[in-house]
This record gives sequence, C-alpha cells and structure tokens, in this order.
Amino acid sequence: MKLFGIAGFKNSGKTTLVVELIKELRQRGLRVATIKHAHHKFDIDHPGKDSHQHREAGAEEVIVASSRRWAHIRELDDADEPSVDELLQHLGDVDLVLIEGYKHGLHPKLELRRIGRDAPEMAGTDNSIKAVVNDGPAETAGLPLLDRSDVPAIADFILAAAVAV
Repeated sequence: MKLFGIAGFKNSGKTTLVVELIKELRQRGLRVATIKHAHHKFDIDHPGKDSHQHREAGAEEVIVASSRRWAHIRELDDADEPSVDELLQHLGDVDLVLIEGYKHGLHPKLELRRIGRDAPEMAGTDNSIKAVVNDGPAETAGLPLLDRSDVPAIADFILAAAVAV
C-alpha cells in the first residue's frame, strides 16, 4: 500500500478535493482508503442509536457490523491520539491511502490553498510538503504548483510521489 496526504487549513477544500480524488482513482481501478483527522470530540454514531447507547453505558469498544460494512469505535479516554502508523495497521488491502489533515505528520503531502483565504503557508517550512494545490497563482517555495481544477493531474502527481508503507 502507498500513502499520501492532503493538508491545509480550515475551509481550504480538503474534503472536496479528497472526494474528487477518490472518484478519479477508483475510475483508474485503484482501491483507495482514507484516514481523516478530526479535531476535538466527534461522533460517528448518534444519540438514540444502539452503538451510541453502548458507548454511553461505558463500553470501551463497540463494533457495529452488517452484511454490507462494519465500524469499530474505540474510546481513548486519556490515552494519546493514535499516530498515522497505528491507524494504518487497521486498514485492509488497498493500493493507496489518502490522509486528510494531519498537517504536522511526516508523510508526504500536498498543501491545499485557496485564493482569498488568509492562512499561513506550509511550503518552505515543512519538508513533507511536495507540491502546492491552488485555484490561482501562488508562491510555492520552489515546489510544483498544481491547478486545483485539474484533478487528473493532481492524481498523477500523488501516484508518482506516494510512498510505500
């Protein structure tokens, strides 16, 4: 399996780009998984659902399974947030893992920017940034600049720069 990340600050369009990349890569016949970094407390189950009731009652882990999919929820309590390497151990056999967020991780990644968004630039200060994706001209600290509207070209870059794990 290979690994590559999409990083950027809030409202830079990370999720939209990841969704478009998944569709493009799937059309090419690749099996794609994602790891998405979430900030603070989040839920994938909701009040009233059985799995939520199990967690609220004190279960440290809950697995919900059907004939179509399964999900594993683990409460961390005071434990450290798992690293990308730890999370990769839970994935099945895929060709590529796209990591959304984890902008401070050491894995190779694209920096996603948008014109008109006032956010610090990561390129030039973070060696794991391999290119900048923007919706217009941008300073890139000597890195390639990829056009945000050219998803096939972005996918080509990712496939060439992804690292095996």
